Parts: sequence; structure tokens; C-alpha cells
Amino acid sequence: MNYADRDPALRPLLDRILSAEDRARVEPLLTELGELAAGELDRQATLADANPPKLRQYAPDGERIDEIEYHPAHDRVASIAYERFGLAAMSHRPGVHGWPTTIPHTVKYALSYLYVQAEFGMACPLSMTDSAARILRLFDPERYADEIAALSSTDPQLRATGAMFMTERQGGTDVGLTETIATDHGTHWTLTGKKWFASNPGADVILTLARVPGQGPGTRGLGMFLVPRLRPDGSRNAVRIDRLKDKLGSRSIASGEVTLDEAYATPVGELGRGFRQMVEMVNVSRLSNAMRATALMRRAVRESIDHTRTREVFGQPLFEQPLMRATLLPLIVDAEAALGLVLEAAARLTAADEGSTAARDLVRVLTPLAKYTLCKRARTVTGEAMEIRGGNGYIEDWVNPRLLRDAHLGSIWEGSSNVIALDVLRCMRRQGAHHTLAGTYGTGHLADRWKALRDKGDRLLELPEAEQEMRIGRYADELTRAVMATLLFEQAEYEAGATGNGRKLLVAHAHLALMDDPDALPRTALDHLDELADGGRVPLALVRETVAQSDAKEAARV
Repeated sequence: MNYADRDPALRPLLDRILSAEDRARVEPLLTELGELAAGELDRQATLADANPPKLRQYAPDGERIDEIEYHPAHDRVASIAYERFGLAAMSHRPGVHGWPTTIPHTVKYALSYLYVQAEFGMACPLSMTDSAARILRLFDPERYADEIAALSSTDPQLRATGAMFMTERQGGTDVGLTETIATDHGTHWTLTGKKWFASNPGADVILTLARVPGQGPGTRGLGMFLVPRLRPDGSRNAVRIDRLKDKLGSRSIASGEVTLDEAYATPVGELGRGFRQMVEMVNVSRLSNAMRATALMRRAVRESIDHTRTREVFGQPLFEQPLMRATLLPLIVDAEAALGLVLEAAARLTAADEGSTAARDLVRVLTPLAKYTLCKRARTVTGEAMEIRGGNGYIEDWVNPRLLRDAHLGSIWEGSSNVIALDVLRCMRRQGAHHTLAGTYGTGHLADRWKALRDKGDRLLELPEAEQEMRIGRYADELTRAVMATLLFEQAEYEAGATGNGRKLLVAHAHLALMDDPDALPRTALDHLDELADGGRVPLALVRETVAQSDAKEAARV
């Protein structure tokens, strides 16, 4: 099996989004990683999940060492990510896989999406390593040139991993409650405090926030600091790992509670902008969360398709039975719509990094929208997939329990769903994000729908603030689904012109029908479920006739 070959949406999306040169360069990587993800990587990920890291706090002679011991399977899945494919390096240095420049975010997220279908946990430290290098490159590149080089290395002897310590016991969402204190010693600073959720606590390069004396209360009083694992003299820094968390999911990697006991640190960027700099890291991590949720959905859907085709009930494969087809259709459509949104956001992030202000404004709102809707949906899709497999789906011998456990992480880390919805509202208040979305995506097939959504957003902002906050969750989901629908129709137009295949147009039509009525039964889509599942051909004329009928209903609905 090859996960890239079994994905009906991935390659066509890359055909449209990437330049011809980039598309040619990524193809052998898709083939290799798709095969690895379906084979060795999946086997090693299963072992790493079943054998989580262990904390060894003391050496035999009583010396405090705080070392984390990993199963060999963890080290193997790490080497595939960091060394063979350079997933943490490709955004920061040219030459990776033969690219003359840094690799576009679209390629990185496409490859990461294949990787995560087998190994979810490693994507957390991988993302933090990537985003730590990004933050240092953006805000303090000269001071931290060596750290950037290490974080973006693919050499097993030289590469470093990154981490982000933000949450404290009294302040997770409310970062302004941070109590860790920074003390200036002239040549360096020391940090004293406790961090409550610290993933990859044994990282070589830790970025964290601490309160700078005299800088004021709340988030404006926080500076960003780099805490190395080792002091400049080579001694172990005063970062004490108090214990590792016993997590529901993401069990292959370590998350812990950490005490900074006058830990050696150096400032990053402007001390007065510490929180704003950290937000940049958080936003990139949120997009990674959306990508991971999408990967889990794709794996869950593929497991369900394969199971229902081979499992016979009352003399007929489950896949051919009407109720099962109606169950599978929204799962297939949602996984495909999610991938389109993630790759769109990645392409906009690349444009933003190249200097486009419009792309920066757009990715600012696409990121929380993607995290809000896709991470929620992944919990449902993985749960449905478990039920589809039946009793075996509840047994740890199969992948479904791990998919379900991991899926719950995305809606919690880097901001729970309510926090993310409020971030969307903040974007609307400050930059008219709903107008930005309507202006970008509202000129095509769904123009009337976008006008109605824009006007609805204006009315929402006229309400009292408390009511705005109560209503923003549902409205944010509407925005996300409208973006996904628009992107599906755009991709459908491309594929119809390039190949004459009506399959993507049928996916777009089914998505729109289910978006308006979750109980809808798009008959043409149900009749061609094999083609939707596998990427087969559907007559374009047939689908256009179906869509023309739905367009009349859409106009009446709007």
C-alpha cells in the first residue's frame, strides 16, 4: 500500500497549486513517503505509541540528570521525519531535496500530512522545532544563527529539537497570568518559575515567556527567552523535569511539568514584544494542528473504506449497503475538503513570507478557522470510523483507538475551540476578516452565499460584545465551510479542464448539499461512491446536470 497513491485528492491539488518545477521535485518524495507511511513508519509508530517515554530523574550515584528514555521505535520515526525528509529543515535552508530555495510551505504540509497518517505524536516536536527556527529567523537571526542552523539540520550528529513552554498552572489561555520571573545578569538572564504543559521537555532549544521586572502587568510585561538544554560551558541547564504527563493520546512523545530553577536564558528579539513574537509561533503551530487533524481524517476514512469493502453482512459487502454509503459519504467529503483548506492556507503562508500583505491578512484568519473546524470534525470522523469497524474498532490491536485518542488533542492544544473562535472574532473586529474572506473567495460559484455571510458578520458585530462571543462559534464554522466549498469548486473547475473528470465537481456538490442539510442524500454522489473513494472518473456532463439543479436550489435558499 502507498498512502499517496490511495489519496484521490492530494496529487491533483498539488498539480494546481505548485509550479511545474516544484511539482516534479515533490513527486518522488510523495511516492517514497507514501510507501513508508503505509509500511515501516506505521509499524514503528504503533510500537512507539505502545511504549511511551520514561523519565529517569537520577543517575545511580544520586546526581539529578532528568533524562528521558525513548523506545527505539521513537528514534526511528524521528529520524524519518528530521533526517530523511527534513520536515523541520525545508522552510529554513535551501538545498533540501534539491530545491534551489527554501521549500514552499505547501510541499512541507503535503509531506507532513502523509507522515502523520502513520505517526501523529512526532508532529508535535517537529512543528515546534520548525516554528522555533522560524521565530529566531524572524526576530533575532544574527544572535541565534547557530541555533537556527542546528534546528534546521538534517545531520543526526548536529540537529537540535525545539520546544515552546507557555502554559503555567494558573494561566493557560490567559497568558498574562504568567508568573515566571526573569532576572538580568548583564551577560545573560536567569528564569525562575514552573511550566505546567511542556511538550518535548528535553529539547535542545526552548522558547518561553517570563515576566521582565518593570515592564508592566499582563502580556506586555512578558519577554521571550531562549533556554538552552546546556549552558555555554557545557553543563546541564537548571531545567528540572518534575514528571511526565500520562496523556490520552500523542503517547509516543514526552510532555511534562517543568521547573525553571534560575535557568540560564538569553532574550529573543525585543523584550517588550515577547508575547507578540510568541503568537507568531502559536499561529504556525495552529496550522500544523489543522494539518494533523486532516491527516487523521484521511487515515480514518481509508480504514473505513477498506473495512466495508471486505466485510460482508447478510451476504453483501457493507460498502454496497445503502445506510453505510450514506454514512461514508460525509466522511469522504470532509476529509477531501479539509485537505484543500490546509494546502490553501499553506500556499497563502508562503506568499505572506514572500512579502504579500494581502496573503498575510488572509492566512491570519484562515489559520484559526482551519483549526476550529477541522480539529472538531476530526473527533467526529475518527469516532465514526471506530464505529464502522465495530467491536474490532474498540480494540487496541487496530489503529482506530489511537486515531480517536490523537484526534482529541487538536481541539485542546494551542488553544481550545472557544479560544480559537474568539480569535476569529478578534480578526473580524480588528481587520474586517469576514470582508477579507468574502473579497477573496466571493467572486465565483458561491458569490451570493459569500455576500450573505459578509452581511451576517456585519450584523454580528453590531450586537453587544457578550452576544458576539456567544454566537461566534457557529459563524466561524460557517465561514470555514464556505471557504472549503469555494476551494472545492475551484479545484473542480481545474480538474474538469485538465482531465475532463467530473469527480471533483461531484465532491463539491455533495459538500454543499451536506453543508446546508446534514441529512441530505446527494443521489449522484452516493451512486458514484466508488469513484469518490478511489479517485475514479465520473462523467462531467452528468455531474454538471446535477450541479445545475442544485444551483437553482442554492439561489432560492440564499
